[in-house]
Amino acid sequence: MSAATAKRAVRESVSGLPREFWWLWTSTLVNRLGAFVATFMALYLTMERGYSATYAGLVASLHGLGGVVAALGAGVMTDRLGRRPTMLVAQLSTAVSVAVLGFMTHPVAIAAVAFAVGMASNASRPAVQAMMADIVRPEDRVRAFSLNYWAINLGFAFSSTGAGLLAEYSYQAGFLIEAAMTLVCALVVFAKLPESRPDRPAGPGTAAEPEIGLGTVVRDRRFMALVGLSFLIALLFQQGSVGLPVAMGADGFSSSDYGLAIAANGVLIVALQIPVTRYVEHRDPRLLLTLSSLLVGYGFGLTAFAGSLGVYALTVCVWTLAEIVNLPTQMGLVVRLSPTHGRGRYQGMHTMSWSAAGLAAPLLSGQVIDRFGAGWLWGGCAVVGTVAAAGYWVLMRTVPEPAPSEPRETGSAGPAPADSVERVA
Repeated sequence: MSAATAKRAVRESVSGLPREFWWLWTSTLVNRLGAFVATFMALYLTMERGYSATYAGLVASLHGLGGVVAALGAGVMTDRLGRRPTMLVAQLSTAVSVAVLGFMTHPVAIAAVAFAVGMASNASRPAVQAMMADIVRPEDRVRAFSLNYWAINLGFAFSSTGAGLLAEYSYQAGFLIEAAMTLVCALVVFAKLPESRPDRPAGPGTAAEPEIGLGTVVRDRRFMALVGLSFLIALLFQQGSVGLPVAMGADGFSSSDYGLAIAANGVLIVALQIPVTRYVEHRDPRLLLTLSSLLVGYGFGLTAFAGSLGVYALTVCVWTLAEIVNLPTQMGLVVRLSPTHGRGRYQGMHTMSWSAAGLAAPLLSGQVIDRFGAGWLWGGCAVVGTVAAAGYWVLMRTVPEPAPSEPRETGSAGPAPADSVERVA
């Protein structure tokens, strides 16, 4: 590829998106650049504080439970208070709780504050995703979600490296720097992002839109089917950080070997997310979700046959390609199935599926490996991927095709794109 061709490809990938999106993207990147604590938390608890691995696992589970609890509440806040206030509350709470966590020494206090950090750090996700849907045209949303996911991984690639260096110098510095970076993220939101929540239609001759509560989301069988499939996919992707290191350790590989293998995930996402998205963004989402589900399931299934570091790295490459395709496509589908004035609640329910998978995956994979062996875990991954693929194929047959872009509706922040699917119930 020539330099001119590469330049044109980059320009086409980033053109046409509103300025507000890029400030939202910047806040995401800043947030992930400072995400040190999650990377070194287990080492901090076991090596710095001297707690057991069991206790470290309990703290990680409480952090995940906080995310589950926060997802629904933050979704309601996003619809009622607005996207911007929810993000500000979440980011300020995260900054304070992370800083406090660095000074906790008692095990009960550490566990309680870790739960609070899990709640605060996950509370902004429904608001970020809802705002992105508000400000980006329907035909550009998959690309926008892909670029945001790229920013998450680009930031994490740097923060994970920085976390190792900070751990050698001072764990407490890592807590304080993450808190400071989260405050910077909040300042970006405060200074540059106006509220984007669309106004409800009002006036003579305008049909009143029914109120949307969490019960509305739960009764939306089509959307809840998507949430269930999302949970299955999230369970599979969690194995990259849960089942894979355990299996490699049982095969005699070191932690540095695991680090080399899993590094392929971040490298490929940073290198391929944008060009792959350009290739698939306007293709049939049913085909993309079905094939990517099979790819992630059998990508992890191939791990059963890995006997060398190179083969382990190859399996990581297989399921990483599925990750690049699946997640932005799935987020675009979530928006299509969400009514405009219920986006926060719908996004919160979808976010909860990932938080719940993060809580369940360590427990399930540990039980399978201990009782039956790692081979059964990888075989189970192939089965789950197949079930998810079949589920997406059936579900997408009931989802109407998106209509061409309609005239824009006016929200409190100015123009916002109208949804091709206003309500699915």
